[in-house]
Amino acid sequence: MVDTPAERLDSRPFAVESHGLDVIGESERKGSPRSLFWPWFGANAGLLGLSYGSFALGFGISFWQALIAGVVGIVSSFVLCGFVAVGGKKGSAPTMVLSRAAYGVRGNRVPSLISWTLNVGWETVLIAVATTATATVFGRLGWGGGTGVKVAALMVVGALTVAGGVLGFDMIMRLQTVITVVTGVLTVVYMALVVGHIHWHTVSAVHSGSVQEFIGAAVFMMTGFGLGWVNAAADYSRYLPRSASNRSIMGWTTFGASLAPIVLLLFGLLLAGSSSSLSSAIAIDPVGALTTILPTWFLVPFAVVAVLGMVGGAVLDIYSSGLSLLAVGVRVPRYAAAGIDGVLMTGGAIYIVFFSSSFIGQFEGFLTTLGVPIAAWCGVILADLALRRRGYDEHDLFRPRGRYGDVRVAPLVVTLAGTVLGWGLVTNTAAGWLGWQGYLLKPFGLGGRTGAWAYANLGVLAALVLAFAATLILSGNRIRAQERQPYSEPAPEGDVEVVEA
Repeated sequence: MVDTPAERLDSRPFAVESHGLDVIGESERKGSPRSLFWPWFGANAGLLGLSYGSFALGFGISFWQALIAGVVGIVSSFVLCGFVAVGGKKGSAPTMVLSRAAYGVRGNRVPSLISWTLNVGWETVLIAVATTATATVFGRLGWGGGTGVKVAALMVVGALTVAGGVLGFDMIMRLQTVITVVTGVLTVVYMALVVGHIHWHTVSAVHSGSVQEFIGAAVFMMTGFGLGWVNAAADYSRYLPRSASNRSIMGWTTFGASLAPIVLLLFGLLLAGSSSSLSSAIAIDPVGALTTILPTWFLVPFAVVAVLGMVGGAVLDIYSSGLSLLAVGVRVPRYAAAGIDGVLMTGGAIYIVFFSSSFIGQFEGFLTTLGVPIAAWCGVILADLALRRRGYDEHDLFRPRGRYGDVRVAPLVVTLAGTVLGWGLVTNTAAGWLGWQGYLLKPFGLGGRTGAWAYANLGVLAALVLAFAATLILSGNRIRAQERQPYSEPAPEGDVEVVEA
């Protein structure tokens, strides 16, 4: 059984959350690991998940290959989120504050900047997709789907997202519960209405691809799902009581986040595999294209589920991007940071909606390019967590002269090395501005930018593995020395990090 809003402790959804980077006090800890189901399911239940069926088949693989690659990529990447979420309970602080234990208090500003960029990029993509889907629905209804509708849709979706991000944790938990129920019901109705467009004989006739293409699809799924969330995974578990089970935190995070994407991927593969024209349309308008097979009477409910699904993901992104911006060193209240990100999100969405001619090429380029440094950061953090036998000294997470230090050079070098290696092993030919990538494919004997391994996205895995292994080797003695020191009093409360002169 999953916690409902009524079962949560004394939350005030319409009050602006006062917490920023500070540690959550014992009196404010509430809920259970089961409550993590709601934000993670709601954030990943959007209809964009159906479009991943087309994206996966675009790697040139069969239905069964795409399904296995998708399940492996989705579940494995959200397992990584589960590990990081456990750190949130142990450290009582946002993800990019816990990262200071590895990088140092001010050294951590570098990965925080990467995290912030990824979050803002994701929320921008989601808002843009919701806007174009709404315009498509209005066009099919004969109500006009031009510039005016797009502007209005962008304003409404953007306002909902920014409001949720500004109000903070309690509102997000309530909002995600509503989004989960509404989108779940309407998505099932959508599937029932379009199931007649599935033709198994056509789907099963799709030819199998190579091992390299299979790996490429699996890594793409990792970057499109869990690796897009791993830098925010502790932002919600930090409110849980210290007595919460680590295994339950991992389990509910992974289950809640993976359930909807797997179901949506399966159905999306069946639809895209049944119609090449639908699959091609998805590359231009990932969610709006799904309306072409709907009866007219369901278009308005479809618009509702499309918008809510995108808002569900964007709200979590803007909340975490605000925290990442604070971790970079910007000294403003958390709600102001969310507002700043909202302005940038809106500007980016305007570009995608009104000026960009190709969605999928730019989208894949964005995911893979930022997925590499995030994978390297994730490897460092996972190894750091694995080496620790005690909880964090929460006070020292805010003191450059504390046990975690000011700037840790080794983790920064490891992250940089993983990123350089990773970018050298990925290609993004559909996004012309990324043509410089893949520079190591030929020297490593992998066939160059046009060879069989060019689209396997090996760089993401290489960055993750290299950073994890290097951190295990280099950081063991440092962490053991940290844990031999006596622990100080709890961290000071407030939005501003404590930085000594």
